[in-house]
Formats: sequence, C-alpha cells, structure tokens
Amino acid sequence: MTKGVVWQKSSFSGGGDSANCVELAAAGDRIRLREGDDPGTELVVTSVAFAGFVRDVKGGRLGRV
Repeated sequence: MTKGVVWQKSSFSGGGDSANCVELAAAGDRIRLREGDDPGTELVVTSVAFAGFVRDVKGGRLGRV
C-alpha cells in the first residue's frame, strides 16, 4: 500500500471496515481505484477518463452486465 494516499470508500459499500468495497484516491491528474479485499492491486486512470466514465454511468449509457 502507498503511504500518504487518502482513500475514499464508495457510499454504496457496506460501511464500517467491510472488505466488500470500492475505494478511490486522487493523485494529481490520476484517479486510483482498488477493491477493499485486494488493496495491493490498483487501477489507475486519468481524471478525464474517470469523469467520462462517471458521466456515462449516470447517463445510463452503459449496458448492464
């Protein structure tokens, strides 16, 4: 894990210290994402790409899996 990074837990997570959660952290112009049950593995994307993803999710433009 990286020291000095402030992770924010998704409001849709179970709450408390549950490992069933998605967390994100802003690091410059990058957004870092990880799962609570595997904090050593991160997905890093640009803030622009992440904003586009969130916009598409909110707009219902992504199909259901």
